Amino acid sequence: MKYIMFEDFSGAPIPVIFPNRIDHLEMREQMPYTKVLSAGYISHGPEGFRCHGSSKELEAHAGDGDAVIITAKFTDVES
Repeated sequence: MKYIMFEDFSGAPIPVIFPNRIDHLEMREQMPYTKVLSAGYISHGPEGFRCHGSSKELEAHAGDGDAVIITAKFTDVES
C-alpha cells in the first residue's frame, strides 16, 4: 500500500492510505489539504506498521514518525 501524510486544516498530521495501483500524484490531486508532510509505502507485519520509500512525484519520503502516527489513528477510539 502507499500513503501520503498531509497537514490538515488545524495543522495536525493526517494519513491517507491507498492501493499501489494509484500514483501518489493522482491521490494528492484528489485531496483538499495543501501541505504534504511525507509520502511512501506502508506495510503491516508482526511488529506493526512500517513506513518506507518515497514519492518522486511529490518530492517526499517516508518520515521517521509516520508509523507511530498511523498506528495511533487505528487505535484511537472517539467517544
